[in-house]
Amino acid sequence: MSLKDNISMVKDELNAEEKFFENAVRTERFVKKYKTKLIGIAAIAIFVVGANGVYEYVKNSKAEASNIALLSLQQNGEDKAALAVLKEQNPKLYDLYMLSRAIDKGDIAMLKELSSSKALAVADLASYQVASLEKKLNDLNNYANTEDAIYKDMAVVQSAVLLMQENKMDQAHRKLALVQSSSPVYTIAMSLMHYGVK
Repeated sequence: MSLKDNISMVKDELNAEEKFFENAVRTERFVKKYKTKLIGIAAIAIFVVGANGVYEYVKNSKAEASNIALLSLQQNGEDKAALAVLKEQNPKLYDLYMLSRAIDKGDIAMLKELSSSKALAVADLASYQVASLEKKLNDLNNYANTEDAIYKDMAVVQSAVLLMQENKMDQAHRKLALVQSSSPVYTIAMSLMHYGVK
């Protein structure tokens, strides 16, 4: 290796060290200038990660407690402690459980209460069950006219049957004609239209 190469190599090393120190000084100035903001950002990041961990833990413990309560209720439907835990930990699941009990028992009072549930499907099903069990034409029509009614076509068919029982065949026929061909109760509606309405 020649002296010229050695000097060039030493120069390159010095330039590299000079750039390193220059970058270190710039970084130090940046950190000093934005020290409080950087600490704040770090603190916020730590807080967010910690809060997310706590939230997930609480959510999982609530889900586990409500699952245990539901299993206990399936074995013993009269377990008031499990019912209270389910109501507190998971109100929507509680409403669904109460809906199944109310339907099994035909408990219209409980179904009316559940028709205002925050669980939309529970509220819808409870409203339908109330109208169906009470066999009130207006209630069935109101339910069938609800935009997102789950059992809309069933309510229409039940309305038509009630009209047929009142010997209002033309109105029943118009009701049954509302059932679309894609509906699961379409064949029932067509059978009623053919055999029941003259």
